[in-house]
Amino acid sequence: MSTDRITSLAFLTPGNFDDEDPHTGLEETLRLFEYGERLGFDGAWVRQRHLEHGVGSAAVFLAAAAQRTRRVELGTAVIPIGYESPFRLAEDLSLADVLSQGRLQAGFSTGMPHAELLGDLVYDGDWRSFDLSYGRIARLVDNLRGRWLGGPDTVIRSPGAIQRPRLQPHNPGLTDRIWYGAGSLTSVRWAAEHGLHLLSGNIVSADGDTDDFTSAQQRILSEYRRTAHAVRPEARIALGRVVVPFDSADAATRTRYADYAAGRHQRTLAPQTIGTRRILFAPDLVGTADQILERLTADPVLASVSELRLELPYEFRHEEYEQILHDVRHLIAPELGWRPALQVDPDHSPNPVAEAAR
Repeated sequence: MSTDRITSLAFLTPGNFDDEDPHTGLEETLRLFEYGERLGFDGAWVRQRHLEHGVGSAAVFLAAAAQRTRRVELGTAVIPIGYESPFRLAEDLSLADVLSQGRLQAGFSTGMPHAELLGDLVYDGDWRSFDLSYGRIARLVDNLRGRWLGGPDTVIRSPGAIQRPRLQPHNPGLTDRIWYGAGSLTSVRWAAEHGLHLLSGNIVSADGDTDDFTSAQQRILSEYRRTAHAVRPEARIALGRVVVPFDSADAATRTRYADYAAGRHQRTLAPQTIGTRRILFAPDLVGTADQILERLTADPVLASVSELRLELPYEFRHEEYEQILHDVRHLIAPELGWRPALQVDPDHSPNPVAEAAR
C-alpha cells in the first residue's frame, strides 16, 4: 500500500482552553507543538479565533512556540485579515519570524467572523466602507518587503542610531512563506496571481455545476496550478483533512471518535447554504489506520499533492490529540511515502496511551 506521495506532514490545532483557566489549555497547545516536533512532523499550525476559547493572536502564540521548538515550521491558518492593520500585523509577524529563525508560515483569509460584534471595537469610523478583502492582504505582504519609508534623505533618530525608516525587524524571507486559505475559484486565482502558497482544507465552495466535494476541490487545485505556473512555479499546496485513527485509543475514546464523525456526517451529503455561499464539506476520516489508509489512497485530490496537514477536531482533549498524532505518524503517514526529516529517538516519542497507563 506504500506510495511516494507525501513529503511534508503537518497538523493544525484549534488551541482550545477553558474559560476559567486559559493558561492550561494554551500550555497544552505549546506542549503539542513540542510533541509533534519530537515525532518528526514537518509543520505545526494553529488557528486564529476571535471571541472564542482559542488563540486570538497567532503571532503572539507562535513567538512563544518558537522558544519551545527548534526545527518544525510554525504556521497560522488562518488570520482573518479584516481585523488587522496591514503594517502593525506585519511588524508582529516579522518579529515572530526572527524569533523562530525563519520558520514562520503565515496564512490568511478574507472576511470578519463576528463582524457585527467586533467591527466597531476594532475600527474608529465606518469600517463597512474599508477594503477588508484581498487588497488588505496585498498591503500586508508589501509591508513585509521592508521598503524604505519617505524619501532617500528621510531618517529617524533614536538613542544610539540614525537610520532610514522601514519595518523592523526585517526578514526578507518571510514574504516567500505567505499562504492563503482559499475555497473558491476566485480566491485561488487571486492567491496564485499574487504568488501566495495555497491552503485547501475540508471545506470548499460549490462553484460551477458540481455538488461533489472531490470534483469541486480538484477544480480549485487545477485552477490554482494553472494560474500559479506563470507566476510562481514552485508554489506549495497543503491539503487539509480531518484524520482521527482509533488504533491506540481505548474503547471509550473510540466510541467518542465515532460519535463525533457521525454527528458531522449529515453536512457532507449535500451543499450547505451559509450566507450567500453554497458550501461543500469533506467527510471526516475516522477509524482504524487501515480503514483510513484505504480512503486516503483512493482520494484523487491527495494523489495530486505532496503536503498533508491533519486538521485536529475542536472538541478533543490534549491526550487525544497526542494519540492521534502518534498513530498518524507511525501507522498512516509512512504508508503514504512520508519520512521524518530527522531521525526521532523512540524514547522521546512514546505512545501517549501507554504513558497514561503507567
